[in-house]
Amino acid sequence: MSNRQTARISSRKQPQQARSADLVAAILQAAIQVLTEHGATRFTTARVAEKAGVSIGSLYQYFPNKAAILFRLQSDEWLHTTQMLQRILENPDHPPLTRLRTLVQAFIRSECEEAQMRGALNDAAPLYRDAPEAHEVRAVGRRIFAGFMLQLLPDVGDPTRITACDLILTTLGSVGKDFSGTERTDQEITVFADGLADMFSAYIVALNQVA
Repeated sequence: MSNRQTARISSRKQPQQARSADLVAAILQAAIQVLTEHGATRFTTARVAEKAGVSIGSLYQYFPNKAAILFRLQSDEWLHTTQMLQRILENPDHPPLTRLRTLVQAFIRSECEEAQMRGALNDAAPLYRDAPEAHEVRAVGRRIFAGFMLQLLPDVGDPTRITACDLILTTLGSVGKDFSGTERTDQEITVFADGLADMFSAYIVALNQVA
């Protein structure tokens, strides 16, 4: 990955004053609205600036192009998911399998509640998904879950634990995306998430019995 490509998704500068922070917040809020209303294919910096009520020059002070804005939105979404992951998985008041179930329920519900936004960001992903920044942000969540797998599978070998980690994360992401593609009732979300958690729990129990 060249430095030139890296720069395209990096913010030009970080806001240092409250007024600048408010400007960036307004741009990002406008970007969410434009992305939701028009989708990734019709997302432009001009539309974002107009929606935010700022000049295009002011927008370019912080974001060099639309890829940088979209990556910031995606990074914020990944950060939110990572914080949820950490909060649930590092809670010592519940046993590991209970924490896994809670995570599955929270993740599936989050996918459904933010399906339109996440779908639009997924469409925009080719603009930034291979950049080093994107890999770095995604890796944080994976490291948290990999650490949790040590609690779920304390006695199995590393290759088995890594495979189990990959299977759960890949399944959770893929199934959550497909399920949230259709509008769901609260009961449907609960039943589906519980069923998925039951599958993961049975898989973990089976691996521990073999170890």
